[in-house]
Amino acid sequence: MRHAIPLSLLLLATPALAGEGKWTPQQVLEQGPAWVKAQGFGLPLDKLWDAKAGGGLLANAVQLPGCSGSFVSADGLLITNHHCVAGILQEHSTPQANLTVDGYLARTRADEKKAGAYRIQVPRAFRDVSAEVRAAVPAGADDSARFSAVETKQKALVAACEKQPATRCQFAEFDGGLFFTLTEFEEIVDVRLVYAPPLGVGNYGGEVDNWSWPRHTGDFSLLRAYKDGQPYQPRHFFPVSTRGVREGDAVAVLGYPGRTYRAWIADEMAERQERWFPAVRDLYGEWIAILESSGKTSAEVAIAVADDLRGLENTHKNALGQLAGLGRGRILDKQRADEERVQAWAALRAEGQQALAAWEGLRTLSAEKLRTWDRDFLLDLVARGPRALRWPAQLARRAHEAVKPDAEREPGYMERDLPRLRDRVTRDQKRYAETADRRWLHSWLKRALALPADQRIAAVDAAFGAATTDAALEAEIGRLYAASRVFDLATRKAMFEETPDALRARKDPLIDMGLALDAERRALKARRDRTAGATLRLRPTWRMAVIAEAGRPVAPDANSSLRVSFGRVRGYSPREAVVMTPHTTLAGAVAKHTGQDPFELPERVRAAFVARRFGRWTDPASGQVPVAFLADCDTTGGNSGSPTIDGEGRLVGVNFDRVWENVANDFGYNPEVARNVNADARYLLWLLEEVEGADDLVRELVAAPR
Repeated sequence: MRHAIPLSLLLLATPALAGEGKWTPQQVLEQGPAWVKAQGFGLPLDKLWDAKAGGGLLANAVQLPGCSGSFVSADGLLITNHHCVAGILQEHSTPQANLTVDGYLARTRADEKKAGAYRIQVPRAFRDVSAEVRAAVPAGADDSARFSAVETKQKALVAACEKQPATRCQFAEFDGGLFFTLTEFEEIVDVRLVYAPPLGVGNYGGEVDNWSWPRHTGDFSLLRAYKDGQPYQPRHFFPVSTRGVREGDAVAVLGYPGRTYRAWIADEMAERQERWFPAVRDLYGEWIAILESSGKTSAEVAIAVADDLRGLENTHKNALGQLAGLGRGRILDKQRADEERVQAWAALRAEGQQALAAWEGLRTLSAEKLRTWDRDFLLDLVARGPRALRWPAQLARRAHEAVKPDAEREPGYMERDLPRLRDRVTRDQKRYAETADRRWLHSWLKRALALPADQRIAAVDAAFGAATTDAALEAEIGRLYAASRVFDLATRKAMFEETPDALRARKDPLIDMGLALDAERRALKARRDRTAGATLRLRPTWRMAVIAEAGRPVAPDANSSLRVSFGRVRGYSPREAVVMTPHTTLAGAVAKHTGQDPFELPERVRAAFVARRFGRWTDPASGQVPVAFLADCDTTGGNSGSPTIDGEGRLVGVNFDRVWENVANDFGYNPEVARNVNADARYLLWLLEEVEGADDLVRELVAAPR
């Protein structure tokens, strides 16, 4: 694995394109103070990130479950998106007090609602471990051995890092092995809900407006972190700006973007366009309809399915946007043209032959993936589908891994992971509704039973192969639900601690199917591990050629590690004769109000607007309360809840979306339409002060830093 390449070589002398790039803290340092100043940030570079001190303002971007957030007060007050606390709202909801719909405000700190299982990770050190990882790979290792060596080193690095108390460490691989990092986090487990607006504010516009502009959504919430029973005292926090931003102002988005695919070759991108996104579009569309109709049967079922439904809807619409954007932007054609240019460049250089061979190797891996694509897709969904699949599968995997020495277990099932897994066992119970789950399982099984002969799932055929009609399948599903104890929380907690033999001894039909499915999923993982080992061998060689040919800094793909994207507040033109301005206001939200979901603005919000009770939050340019704004920062999933700061390090908004034309920027950045959507912090301040009367919270939010 000879891909030693210092970060400085990834950041060549040519200036980077301003909006494009999810930069690591080290890369920001490499590009230097002049580059940062050119982005509109007057802060000293070492205030943004000081490698020796292990942080800076960038470290105030904290990691939440699936989201990002940031501290906004000296007493541990934290801001993120409304949809990032959906699980906490669901946890505390009842048919009589549905916080998911009604929202919540803690009038005092004693009223703050503790999250049963919610963790915040605050970064405090960040280092390049590339040399250590490469040295761990034996000379001449085959692809399986290469993957195993890297994974073993990853576990060792994380284990050594986590010997410190209250510490969580994250290993990250960049662009298939171009370089590797280890981030050390302080982990906070006592998290309490302070404020979440009603659904008619926090999800105003729903799926109609999702991934689009103009937006009028107050997608923000406030949490408070505690340590040893007292409010957590962060090293850094962002004071909330009372001035806001104007068109052209410099901003930056800090957070933990999940995954992008710009380092992929065209054949790999084609699999997403031709197989993955169409399959998600079709199947998730069916699952959404199931949960929506089930939720209408009772208030209890509606609460149970709310979190799953919102996640499915978001992913479904994302798939539609990806397909539209890939086609409209001709992204695959552009990628192929870029690859041809790099190939021509490499062909003129002696060392370029390795890059050309690596590209061919990646094409071969992509073709192999298609042979069992439909089967693999359904097996992947076991972990994200109905509880009748995901719970037994999780129990089976936990039992299988538990009998191994900890260092040999699969990441995600090691001792360090067990508190989270146990939390999930309890937390997930409130997301289960039998009527919805049975229909959900029926949908998955029908597709599994329709697989071609060379892609059959043996576990499904064994349990359901005799069910040749919908009625017979439904009857068999009903029998399994009636016979299984996996849906009882106390029983499932006990199962979580059992060995595979103990689980088998229960003779529980769903557990038996879970064990059989897990065997097939583990075989799939072993195959993918070999592919990952081959990718570690091939992609870095190809990427080094791509970067060298580009002659400019290239930010690596998103991988849930800490990144910063610089940009400006800008509108855009999605098509001829249409110009989108970069700000929306409360007047626009009121104009959209229909009185019916998803455009049902709470009455007290509308009353404050009619009375022109704007207080001190009127924007001078519009004369209205600001709601949201656009910028050209480079974001993706995982950036939900990311702080958007101005050039002086003040919080001006919270990132929560991208525009429809920009959904496919996961595959390529287009400066003409690359716009992220931010909830304006002044909308939050207005709601708290003029609608909720939460003056103490407002004072805490706008306090000057210590």
